[in-house]
Amino acid sequence: MGPGLLSCEVPLAERYDLALVDLDGVAYRGRKPIPHAAEGLSDARLAGMDVVFVTNNASREPESVAHQLTELEIPCSPRDVMTAAQAAATLLAERLDPGSRVLVVGGPGLRTAVGAVGLVVVDSAEELPAAVVQGYSADVGWRQLAEAAYAVEAGAWFVASNLDRTLPTERGFAPGNGALVSAVQTATGVEPVSAGKPEPTLYQLAARRRGASNPLVVGDRLDTDLAGARAAGWAGLHVLTGVSTARDAVLARPAERPSYLGADLRSLLVPHVAPHEDAGWWVCGGAAARVVGARLELDERSGSSPGERRDEVDRVRAACAAAWDASDHGETLDPDSVGALGPRAG
Repeated sequence: MGPGLLSCEVPLAERYDLALVDLDGVAYRGRKPIPHAAEGLSDARLAGMDVVFVTNNASREPESVAHQLTELEIPCSPRDVMTAAQAAATLLAERLDPGSRVLVVGGPGLRTAVGAVGLVVVDSAEELPAAVVQGYSADVGWRQLAEAAYAVEAGAWFVASNLDRTLPTERGFAPGNGALVSAVQTATGVEPVSAGKPEPTLYQLAARRRGASNPLVVGDRLDTDLAGARAAGWAGLHVLTGVSTARDAVLARPAERPSYLGADLRSLLVPHVAPHEDAGWWVCGGAAARVVGARLELDERSGSSPGERRDEVDRVRAACAAAWDASDHGETLDPDSVGALGPRAG
């Protein structure tokens, strides 16, 4: 049986001591704030929950991220930010000798992180680097990718900060680091080691920094944020403000299933009730769902859960429970029977 949704009889901010919060698609989209993010995080902190922002974006310094969040009315210091650049640098330092050369393809955040662990940043394959590390930067172009390919072909260890295929911006979804890494991978035939989500390294470093015993991962992407939560063995909250939709959650593979679902970061402040089975239906609040003949069926019922926008999310929870149960029992679910579900803020 695959993992299902969890119940939490108290607000999540009271159950979990640390929120590991993704940035793009959760706190902001590009340079614009996600609605209700500031109030949700402020109230969670007031409830006693610590917060660290954990991002696969390796292009920026923690100071830059903290400044942007603070401008968006989310108070933040650099120590509240953990980037994939820092995780990648940690991986490199664990394997390479101090002073080893590393060809860095990426932005200032990655260059700073690599230098901070005692490694020497270089820009050319002719300098015979022991490793290549690649992270997202809008300035990465053909010349940098070519140098990376030359070095990898010569035997340098290939490390990627993350393998996100897309990057959410205010204009839509742009190519992410994974799309750029694939150019080097295609040219060399070498698959990189990834330091970012969905690998658990980034989360584990952040939790260790804070001394947390019961962290909660909060993200918008099933294939990175929530898969990373599963890989770390921790609970994950999927907020419907970014890349992965409610429909994606219903169709999620077991390794990417969230533990909780919420419309936005205000969902840190309420209890969560897991669906239960009743006469063949999976019921949550005022919604129910079942799979019959490979098709998902939804039913609206009385007695919906209290709280802002909970009715719509209850429909998603019920649909997830029905779909996941059917999948775990070897039943087929027609994806075309799963329409658009629930809120998608922003």
